[in-house]
Amino acid sequence: MRPLHERGPLFEDFEIGGTIPALPPLTLTEADNALYRAVTGDQHRFAADVPAYRGAGGTGALANPGLVMQVSIGQTTNATRRAIANLYYRSVRVLRPVELGETLTTVATVLGLRDAAAKDGQHRGKVWLGIETRSEAGIVAQYERCALVAGTRSPGHASEIPGPSDPTPLADLVGLVPNWELSELPGTEWPTGETRTDPLRDHIDLAAPFARMTFNQAAVHRDHTLGPGGRRLVYGGHVQGLAQASLTRLLPGLATIVAWDGCDHLAPAFEGDMLEFRHTLVERLPVEGGHLMRFEVIGAGVADDGSTKDLLRWTPVVWAP
Repeated sequence: MRPLHERGPLFEDFEIGGTIPALPPLTLTEADNALYRAVTGDQHRFAADVPAYRGAGGTGALANPGLVMQVSIGQTTNATRRAIANLYYRSVRVLRPVELGETLTTVATVLGLRDAAAKDGQHRGKVWLGIETRSEAGIVAQYERCALVAGTRSPGHASEIPGPSDPTPLADLVGLVPNWELSELPGTEWPTGETRTDPLRDHIDLAAPFARMTFNQAAVHRDHTLGPGGRRLVYGGHVQGLAQASLTRLLPGLATIVAWDGCDHLAPAFEGDMLEFRHTLVERLPVEGGHLMRFEVIGAGVADDGSTKDLLRWTPVVWAP
């Protein structure tokens, strides 16, 4: 990588194989769990109830798995200060639970670059990143993300950048299931193929504080003059966090999330938007006293007239009774 400008790299500054200078490590605390809960309303049982987590086999206090991913993503954003949009996440693996007190560090490596067509005179390009997050206790998460980044010219990059990832067979994810006892978690009858719409709609607020707490450097999430129509663009992971919170309400026995097949941002979101979430159970596999369950979660913006527009497609694999 060429030296980073203080405003972040332009598209032409990236080099395949280059590593993005790291943002500060972050030691997770109960304050982080509480702030994440305040922003999203997430009701993840083991992150909220320490005795329940320890009764299941945990040794300390659990960091919400959504918080872990949001911090990891935020620590990659030295690469995307000039992002126009984040396009997707793919092949996400949450390799183990993280407890409060662990310190997360993240490395982002450029896997591919591809020129995109200029729009309104703005040169742009796709940057494909490989991400690895660790703590002092070992590796935590691995995944890829693709962002559209502003440039001043088109350098001629033409990497074959993959789209959103195909579903991983559930049997290949069994090794990511923690050694926990789930008998005290509530079970939920949910037939495969059934779609449930969360009756509790929610609105986006605290978007800028959420970006700041995760070290998110993308200027478009802080500076309204850079967003479409002069509106500050909400970080797509904020919509995903609200989607996970919705899933914890409909599936209160959710023990943890072990993978995302993908997370696709279908349209922009803005502060104050009203959202509703639809959850479809795609398939399940019995595993270790519970089930691995693949969901497709669609987040939609709700207009004043009641019409909806899909903003998010998130495909997590969760473990629950």
